[in-house]
Amino acid sequence: MFKLDADKAVRFCDGVRRRDFLHAGSLALLGFGMPDFASLKALGAVNPDKDVNCIMLFLLGAPSQLDTWDMKPEAPAEIRGPFKPIRTNAADIRISEIFPRMAKHADKFSLVRSVYHTAPAVHDTGHQLMQTGRLFQGGVQYPHAGCVVTKFKGPKSDIPPHVLIPRPMGPTGGNMPHGQDAGFLGKNFDPFVLNADPSDADFKVPDLLPPDYIASLRVDRRRSWRSMIDNAVKAFENSQDAKLLDSNFQQAYTLMSSPQAREAFDLPSEPDAVRDSYGRNRFGQGCLLARRLIERGCRFVTVNMFETVFNEITWDIHGSKPFTSIGAMKDYLGPMMDHAYSSLLEDLSDRGMLENTLVVATGEFGRTPKINPAGGRDHWPQCWTMLFAGGGVKGGRVVGASDDIGGYPKDRPTTPAEVVATIFHALGIDLNIVLEGPSGRAIPLVDRGVEPIYELFS
Repeated sequence: MFKLDADKAVRFCDGVRRRDFLHAGSLALLGFGMPDFASLKALGAVNPDKDVNCIMLFLLGAPSQLDTWDMKPEAPAEIRGPFKPIRTNAADIRISEIFPRMAKHADKFSLVRSVYHTAPAVHDTGHQLMQTGRLFQGGVQYPHAGCVVTKFKGPKSDIPPHVLIPRPMGPTGGNMPHGQDAGFLGKNFDPFVLNADPSDADFKVPDLLPPDYIASLRVDRRRSWRSMIDNAVKAFENSQDAKLLDSNFQQAYTLMSSPQAREAFDLPSEPDAVRDSYGRNRFGQGCLLARRLIERGCRFVTVNMFETVFNEITWDIHGSKPFTSIGAMKDYLGPMMDHAYSSLLEDLSDRGMLENTLVVATGEFGRTPKINPAGGRDHWPQCWTMLFAGGGVKGGRVVGASDDIGGYPKDRPTTPAEVVATIFHALGIDLNIVLEGPSGRAIPLVDRGVEPIYELFS
C-alpha cells in the first residue's frame, strides 16, 4: 500500500512488511503507467457522464441491527434489547434512540434491512465480502471496490484516486486478509494509506517520506510537509539519483509537492466548530478528512471506524471483556456514529456534493437476535442492516425487511456481491467488465446474475 507517515515498518493485512514510502511499482496508483482514461471511456468500461465518487464507512466489529436501524419493539425483551425506536423525518423509518441527529436526516439516507451472507461468522470473511463482493478462496485475493475504481477511472486531480483512513484493518481474530488492497490487480492499484490518527491533538499534514534508496536526499523525517518537500525536491533535482530513475518517478515526486494535495490533508485548517460537529475522535475526524479529499478530487475514500476488535470499545458487543456490552452503544458508539455520519451528510448536502458522492455505511455482519448471558450479542451473518446515501440514491426509504426477530431476511434478501455491484453502478463502472486474474484467468467484475440494488435509485 502507498503510505504516509511510515517512520517504522508496518505489517499490512497481506502480512508483508514494508518500509518504503513510495515503491517504484506503485506509480500507477498516481496515474502514471495506467491505461488512458479516454480510451477506457471509448471502450465503455466507465460511463463518462457519471462523475460520482464514494465514501465507504466501514463499521468494523458489526453493529447490532436490533439496537440500531432495524428495531423490533414488539419482540420479547431478550430480543428487542434496551433501546427504544424514535421517529425520523422520513415517515416510514424508525431508528434507535441512540441516533437523535441521524433521525433528522433520514430523508437523505436509505436502509437495506436484509443483507446477509453464508460464509463463516468471523470478522475477516465479512470484511472480504463487503469490500470486494467475494470470499477469498483458492489463494485468490480479490480487489477492494475502491481499487477497481482506481484501475478503471484513475486520478482526476493531484489527489490519489483511493485513500484509506486512518490505517488498514488489524487483527480481528481470523488471521486472514481483510480485502482492503488491490489483491490480484497488483499493488499498483493499492489505496493510499494515511497511517495516522486525524484526531490526535498534534495532527498535521504528515511528512512525505522519500524511498530509502534515495540516499542523497538525507531528509529529516520530522520536518513539516512544506519544508521537507521544498528541500527534497531541490536536492532530488540536483542529485545523480534523478538521472538513475525514470521520468515517472520524477513526475510522482513532483505530484506529491502539489499545493492541492497538501491542502487536502490539512485538516487543522477546518474551523473548530466544524471539527467539533463531526466529533473529536478518530472516526469523526476521518469522516471530515474524507469530505475534504472528495471535495478536492479523490474518487474513493475508505474510513475504518475501528482497526481491531480487541481491547477497545467497538461494535463487537459480545458483552464480556475484552469486548463490549450493548450498554456501551448508548454512551460511546451511538454518539460517535450519530455525530460523524450526520455531519458528513449535512456537509456534503450543504456543499452541493451529496448528489455525486455515494456514502456507504456497513459492518461485516449482524448480531444474534437473542442477547447472550454476558449482556451482549454474538456474530450473526444471517441478517443485518446497512445504509446508503447520495450518489443518486433516493433517501427516506427502506429496501428489504427482516423477520419478526431480526434474524433472517423476510423480503428482498441482499448479498455482499449486490452491495459491491451497487457501488460500481453508482460510479458508472460497467458490470460486464472482465478482469485478468492470476495466471491470466478471466474473472468477471461481478458474477453472472448479480445486479445492483436498483430499488435504491428508482
